[in-house]
Amino acid sequence: MERARFRYNVSICLAGILAFLGAIPVATVGFGHEDVPAYAYVLLLILLVPLAVAVWGWRAGTDADANGLRIRALISSRRIPWADVAFLGPRRRRVYAQLTDGRAIKLAAVGRADLPRLVAASGQKIAEPVRNGAAPADGATVRPADDASATQADDPTESQARPAPVSADDQ
Repeated sequence: MERARFRYNVSICLAGILAFLGAIPVATVGFGHEDVPAYAYVLLLILLVPLAVAVWGWRAGTDADANGLRIRALISSRRIPWADVAFLGPRRRRVYAQLTDGRAIKLAAVGRADLPRLVAASGQKIAEPVRNGAAPADGATVRPADDASATQADDPTESQARPAPVSADDQ
């Protein structure tokens, strides 16, 4: 079973750590005196922002396997089984999972170039792109290749729920 992990660049985490170190002198400015002023404790909260950026940069991303997707954020995680995913489609530089209930979920750290790896991790094959009446230059929408989706693709009401194809001009 293949598992694909998509993460943001590690430089985001390193930038958060560097900002944390740079914020220490500002956050501790009031602690060099005998009587610590009340604002000194409030300034310590400044350290939480770069710390949150560092943790988010380390943790955020998308994991995909044969069971489904796991989308990770700063403090939460969401599991989406493949049965709930109607199709995967890029919008500009990001990839979204269109769910069967109509919601579109942004897949963290997954770019257009990652779509083949994402679909391969699902155990599916890439079907013909859905074109919505126009032929996009890059094949805008990717649907899992199975018999149910092949019959739905011919239904004109089904195609209206899909996002518009992405052209080369949107990049």
